[in-house]
Amino acid sequence: MQSNRILVAGAGGFIGGHLVAELLRRGHDDVLAVDVKPLDQWYQVFPQVENEVADLKELYACRAACAGVSEVYNLAADMGGMGFIENNKALCMLSVLINTHLLQAAHEAGAERFFYASSACVYAADKQKNADVTPLAEGDAYPAMPEDGYGWEKLFSERMCRHFREDFGLATRVARFHNVYGPEGTWDGGREKAPAAISRKVAAAKATGDREIPVWGDGTQTRSFMYIDDCVEGILKIMHSDIEEPINLGSDELITIDGLTELVADLAGIDVTLRHQLDKPRGVNGRNSDNTLIERRLGWAPSISLREGMAKTYDWVEAQYLAKHAAADSAAAELAGAA
Repeated sequence: MQSNRILVAGAGGFIGGHLVAELLRRGHDDVLAVDVKPLDQWYQVFPQVENEVADLKELYACRAACAGVSEVYNLAADMGGMGFIENNKALCMLSVLINTHLLQAAHEAGAERFFYASSACVYAADKQKNADVTPLAEGDAYPAMPEDGYGWEKLFSERMCRHFREDFGLATRVARFHNVYGPEGTWDGGREKAPAAISRKVAAAKATGDREIPVWGDGTQTRSFMYIDDCVEGILKIMHSDIEEPINLGSDELITIDGLTELVADLAGIDVTLRHQLDKPRGVNGRNSDNTLIERRLGWAPSISLREGMAKTYDWVEAQYLAKHAAADSAAAELAGAA
């Protein structure tokens, strides 16, 4: 009897949690959700699925997780925003153990399909020097010169997927994510990405009246950002397609970091002053997704506008910010009363 069991690795993370939610919405009733974080630190937890805490850098944990599965979605990685990636290169590189061991375990278990979440950080740095960037096509990853640490791990893991497909017949699918954002993710603490970080800063400006917003770099660097719903839809489409080589999964709506900050401020209904922090990590000067291949192969590409996605994201981050500070104020008041 063919198994319908699905493994989502990294299910306690931002994208993994949304993927589990969508699988449930689509009627999948045999899902194993695995993450290294304690369960109370998962962004979303669903009692309808089997939830396990395990370190998938270990081969024995991957073998246990892959037992009896038909599909593996590998979204597990030690990563964060630009500040984390640039200052934790070794930790990012160690994620290579997760994908390597998951591929080995999936092959041993007879899994049918394997999805790997790669990143636009695999692209050659010399093609991202200008803010007015030419969109990155899949072939631009070679000759290889990816982002140090995180990008090299992603590129190596892409090749590992390729060779498990070629040598062992495991149907591997690889998507290169371009800056995924949305609710139910990291919004403070140092690992958050630009959309969430900017939303938090604007929420703070609105709440405190201090309208000066710190912006990393000079604000002219350009990016495209993909809303989480588009990302999950793309994952599922790519997983069940016949696309064997890595493919872009990202929006092609380009914006500067200054422009993103001003967009969020407009959504919040406030005017802000931008203070550029030139000593902070800024990443490459420009990065955008060339969606020619995904449109041709799937007849689909991410389409949720940045304004629409950021409106939902800002509302969620603002609610988190206000709740956190309300709790802190209440705790401070209790301490003062006790004294």
